[in-house]
Amino acid sequence: MARPDWAPHEIDLERPSIARVYDYWLDGAHNFAADRQLADQAVGIMPSLKAAIMGNRAFLRRAVKYLTSVGVRQFLDLGSGIPTVGNVHEVAHQEAPESRVVYVDIDPVAVAHSRSLLSDDPRVSVLQSDIRDPETILSSPEVRDLLDLEQPVAVLMVALLHFMPDSEDPLGIIAGYRDRLAPGSYLALSHLGVEPGEEPEGWLRYRDLYAASVTPLTSRGKVAVTALFDGFELVEPGVARMPLWRPESLDELDDDCAVFPGFAGVGRKP
Repeated sequence: MARPDWAPHEIDLERPSIARVYDYWLDGAHNFAADRQLADQAVGIMPSLKAAIMGNRAFLRRAVKYLTSVGVRQFLDLGSGIPTVGNVHEVAHQEAPESRVVYVDIDPVAVAHSRSLLSDDPRVSVLQSDIRDPETILSSPEVRDLLDLEQPVAVLMVALLHFMPDSEDPLGIIAGYRDRLAPGSYLALSHLGVEPGEEPEGWLRYRDLYAASVTPLTSRGKVAVTALFDGFELVEPGVARMPLWRPESLDELDDDCAVFPGFAGVGRKP
């Protein structure tokens, strides 16, 4: 396979990446054959997956719009992926042009492409780092030069924590960010998951595919996702199925929303 000029030399083009699979599902252009093969295979196994991906993207848009409406002007997007159309800075800048955004991802392609796209925007910065190390991220020049941690910051963990098992202590990792944030800061997260007995067609085979090809998925239901907001006060409507979190129109909703395979919420640090 010919290596495109935007792809770092150290990455393996034959190994799929979470960020690039997601980019493909969102009709992005920065993915490879291995990513597309896995993405198509996953949708073939679980037909409702594409709707879940788009539902997650729609939640991101609604969450950022809500956060700007309550005065947030600083965003730390963890596990940001590749900034395809409708990413955080685009939504935030439409609502509040002075908003500042730091994108963080461990994937070198996501970071390289983000930097090439955003290098001319002083309101946006990109950091390659592991989100499991809050101290390194919050102390990095990228964050310190752009975000004022003495003022409210919105930390975004969108479609991220289902790739983190309980053994990696997601609550402790979130606390590492929460404890450094100023009062009035927010946590917004979405999480793929189902309640027992509500598994959509192909759910178990989809999980097996990801475990074998990329990384295991950890499914969490509403109670477990709510527990991730420890130390935050949930805003209405609390943790809900993704399409049911502050829908822009009731016309968006259908009967499938009640069993949508994912949850989302936004919480405020008091």
